[in-house]
Amino acid sequence: MQHTQNLHHSTALIVGVTGMAGLSLAEAFKSPTALGGPWKVYGSARRPMPTWFPSSTLDHYITFDATNQNDTVERLSPISHEITHLFWLAIQVRESEDSNVKINQAMLGNVLHVLRSSPASRLTHVALQTGTKHYMGPIFDPTLSAQLVTHDPPFREDFPRLPYPNFYYALEDIVHSHAPSLSYSIHRSSIIIGASARSVYNALLTLAVYAAICRHEGVPFKYPGNRYTWEHFCDMSDARVLAEQQIWAAMTGQAKNQAFNCTNGDVFTWRSAWKVLSDVFDVEFVAFDEGDEFDFVGMMKEKANVWDDIVEKYGLCKTRLEEITCCEALSSVLHFRFQHVCSMNKSREFGFFGYMDSLKSIRMWVERLRNMKLIPPFY
Repeated sequence: MQHTQNLHHSTALIVGVTGMAGLSLAEAFKSPTALGGPWKVYGSARRPMPTWFPSSTLDHYITFDATNQNDTVERLSPISHEITHLFWLAIQVRESEDSNVKINQAMLGNVLHVLRSSPASRLTHVALQTGTKHYMGPIFDPTLSAQLVTHDPPFREDFPRLPYPNFYYALEDIVHSHAPSLSYSIHRSSIIIGASARSVYNALLTLAVYAAICRHEGVPFKYPGNRYTWEHFCDMSDARVLAEQQIWAAMTGQAKNQAFNCTNGDVFTWRSAWKVLSDVFDVEFVAFDEGDEFDFVGMMKEKANVWDDIVEKYGLCKTRLEEITCCEALSSVLHFRFQHVCSMNKSREFGFFGYMDSLKSIRMWVERLRNMKLIPPFY
C-alpha cells in the first residue's frame, strides 16, 4: 500500500489565500484534473480564516505576518522542507510607491529566505502575481500619478519598464535573483473578478456594496466614471483563469521563467457591464450622463452606517464598508483616458488557452458573493 505522503506529487504554499485569486487557486488545486496533482495545499494569510472561506479546499491553514521576519521563521520553518511550489498572491498597500516597494519586497524576501534556507528544501518554483500597473506605473501614488506616461495599449509583456518606482518590478527582481536554481512565472492580471472580502482591490464587491446602498436608500445606481471608460474597451481577469494559468505555468517546461498577461481573453465596455450589473443587482439601469457627475468616493465614505444596517437586515457576514471596498482605486480605473486592454498573444503562443466570457463571469461571481453571505440577495 502506498504511503499517504507519496500520493502528493507537489506541495503548494499559497501566500494570500483568502483573497480573490487565492480562493480560486486553492479550489483549482483540489480539482481532480489539476496539472501536477494530486496537490497538498497550504494556505496562509495574516488573519485567521474567515467564516465564508471553504476550508475543505486546504490541507492546512497558517496565520502569519510576512512583514515580521521572526514570525515568518516560526510559522513556516516546520513546513519548509515540504513546499515545492510557492504561489505569491500577497499584497500590502501603503501611502506611497516607495513604501509599497519596501514592505512588499520585505514580505517576499522573508518567505523565500525561510523556504530556501531549509537543509531539506524542495522548493523548485515561484509563481508571482502582479498586474497591469506594470505597464501604467504607480497610478495610486498621490505624488506620482499625475505625471505618469503609460505604455500604449494593448499591453504586451515585452514592453520595457517605466522610469518610476513600482513594487511589481521589485518583486520580479527578487524571483529573478533566485534563477536558475529556482524557476519562476509572473502573472500580470487585469481587474480581477472573484469572491472575497479580503482583497485590497475588489471592484466587483465595491460595486455590489454601492448597488446595495443605492437600493436600500432608493437612489439611482449611477456610473461613477467618465465617458471614455463608459464607451471604450476594458478587460478583466476571472480569478479562475488566473488560477488555471498559474498552475499551467508551474507544470509546463516552456512556460518557466516567463512573464504572462492573464485576462479573460475578451473585452467589454463599462456601458455593457453596467447593464449586466444593474440586472444582477436588481436596480434600474441608468445611462451615463456627463452633466450628472458626483463625488463617488466622498459619498461612499459617508455610508458606513448604512452598510451596517444592510448587513444586519440580511444577516450577512459581519464586514466593515471601509475594509471591503476600494472606492478610490475603482474611481481611478473608471476615469482612465486610455483603453485598459492587455494582449494575450504570448500566452496563446506558449500554449495557454484559458478564457472566460467577462459578462457571464460577472453574473457567476455575484451569485457566489450572495451564497457566501457577503452581499444581500437583491430580490
